Amino acid sequence: MAYVLGFFAADGYITVNNRGGQFWCIEIADKKLLYNIKRAINSEHKISVRLSKKQNESTKYRIQIGSIEMCNDLRELGFNERKTTSLAIPSVPPEHFSDFVRGYFDGDGNIWMGEIHKNRKKKSRHTVLKLCFTSCSFGFLKELQSRLSVVGLLGGCIYEPKTRTFFRLQYSTLNALKLYDLMYNSNTKAFSALFLGRKRKVFEKFKNLRS
Repeated sequence: MAYVLGFFAADGYITVNNRGGQFWCIEIADKKLLYNIKRAINSEHKISVRLSKKQNESTKYRIQIGSIEMCNDLRELGFNERKTTSLAIPSVPPEHFSDFVRGYFDGDGNIWMGEIHKNRKKKSRHTVLKLCFTSCSFGFLKELQSRLSVVGLLGGCIYEPKTRTFFRLQYSTLNALKLYDLMYNSNTKAFSALFLGRKRKVFEKFKNLRS
């Protein structure tokens, strides 16, 4: 459930309709992952298709669960209707923190592998990893950076654009590899379906280059 909570922190929301009905929802483009999340929470709710009105946007899939009790539980964890800028890291047991991080990374994280110093001679070029977590809440990323430092990720920086409409917590190669070990540890075998394969493959491609 910590993975689902992390993913909800990134890509979920609470909505209240005109009749007072309360729902928590996750809407993403990866249909397979959403079905795996549905299975993990033992839900029988239907997954709906949200067709894009723009040609360059992907079709999205949504699960919507009506439960005042669950919505109130999420609010107590800091996930209110306006969580975008007020998001905070909930109290997650240390043994499940890696699952929460993996869930948030799959929702609002990015991993990039590529060469730097391309204008130099081939021997001077380096292939690196760049990883980031994105949020509109500076406080959330600052707290995440602090929690990650406890498990060995020293450094990292929070990028603040001039617009201050979002922030990015960024890590480079060595810390990115530590995050790989944290997020895809032996505990993930029990919930092996709960990760985005395309993001994990970037890590593994880089590791294979170095082996």
